[in-house]
Amino acid sequence: MNKYSVIVAAAGKAERFGGSEKKTFAKLDGRPLFLRCLELFVNRPEVCQILLAVSPEDVPTVKTSYGANLGFMGVTLAEGGAERVETVRRALAMVSEEAGFVAVHDAARPCVTAAAIDAVFAEATKSGAAILAAPVTGTLKRVSEARIVEETVSRAQLYEAQTPQVFRKDVLTEAYAKLPAQCEVTDDAQVVERAGHAVSIVISDATNLKITARSDLALASALLKARPAKAVRKFGAFEEAQW
Repeated sequence: MNKYSVIVAAAGKAERFGGSEKKTFAKLDGRPLFLRCLELFVNRPEVCQILLAVSPEDVPTVKTSYGANLGFMGVTLAEGGAERVETVRRALAMVSEEAGFVAVHDAARPCVTAAAIDAVFAEATKSGAAILAAPVTGTLKRVSEARIVEETVSRAQLYEAQTPQVFRKDVLTEAYAKLPAQCEVTDDAQVVERAGHAVSIVISDATNLKITARSDLALASALLKARPAKAVRKFGAFEEAQW
């Protein structure tokens, strides 16, 4: 069986989220968003390691408030960087030798299904690099700084990249090694693309939403409640006090 190391990236600034609470710790139906995302991978037999990458300033809070839970779940804490690319680069240095593949997942995507994870893992084993992506369905407008429509952009063959994004470990590590300093990239697939490796997509849909604004929490809650109920699992003796 191929083994996967999963990096859950939770070090973003989340400037669009709003409010005094950081998105990392925002509650989705009573449980912190990042823990919801960790739960997606904890019981998967092919996952040999889970790394939670948070900003340096959040490390003490995570250790104090959630350390027992992370320990029970077998999650390793990693210190992220100021930008996503640096966060993933640091986590990559901690990836287990046992893992042949690395999956990177946004800590703001709690609604991805097990079936979607199965599909993108399977595609990565064939192509070496695969991501979930949803076809763009809306009408796209290119707008000037003055908020005037300059043109309507064709949505043909346009897809919105999602996570998990899954790569053969050597493909991802070599791509990051080739990445120039101060290079602006917005996801790991772009890093791999720049290195010349083809990236396959597994078609997803809008239900794998990314929590960007606080109002997205209500939508995520509705999506999760609409799905068939699963058995409730406990993640440590301190669950009730901390969640």
